[in-house]
Amino acid sequence: MNTAVITFPGSNCDRDMVVAVRDVFGSQPHQVWHRETTLPERLDFIALPGGFSYGDYLRAGAMAANSPIMREIVREAERGVPVLGVCNGFQVLAEARLLPGALMRNANQRFVCRDAALRVENADTRFTTGFSKGETITIPVAHHDGNYFADETTLDRLEGDGRVVFRYLHATNGSRRDIAGIVNDGGNVLGMMPHPERAIDAAHGGTDGRRLFASVMESLADTA
Repeated sequence: MNTAVITFPGSNCDRDMVVAVRDVFGSQPHQVWHRETTLPERLDFIALPGGFSYGDYLRAGAMAANSPIMREIVREAERGVPVLGVCNGFQVLAEARLLPGALMRNANQRFVCRDAALRVENADTRFTTGFSKGETITIPVAHHDGNYFADETTLDRLEGDGRVVFRYLHATNGSRRDIAGIVNDGGNVLGMMPHPERAIDAAHGGTDGRRLFASVMESLADTA
């Protein structure tokens, strides 16, 4: 599998993402700096990791969304390549308009770092076939701007189209309708605030995140 992990100035989860992708996909991902203007050819999967790109100046993810590499990521997403944005990566995808809505400051105005119980709302995406609909999983969160917001019309459309993939069971960040992760209309772009790359090894507390990466790999094998 040909994969890539993007690094922005201020990314701090890129090495965790590299390890997760390498361990599950079985090959070392390309590590791509945000100033690059091209991506490796024939990519199968792209991941945007967590962190604080550009120090979260302006808005979280706003400056990173205008990095040169994002033009190529948008093109690859439009081509159907699976793209995963985690935490700051989700913020970047929203700012780049690859996903609707915005990520705002947590409702309690505090940084939240803990394990989060999530309900799997859609087990039919390329990222979730390894789960069961309605299943409860545990994935760590670590964010200050994880409060997902969209207007009611957008929220209704996301719900009606099955694009809400993960939902918090005990949300503390204020996310509308407890949304933790959504996909785009094509189903190949997932943004989520919880960190699946931190839940791939039982020694680290759980392996629910590993199933997300395995789901992507299996979906790619099925379409090969």
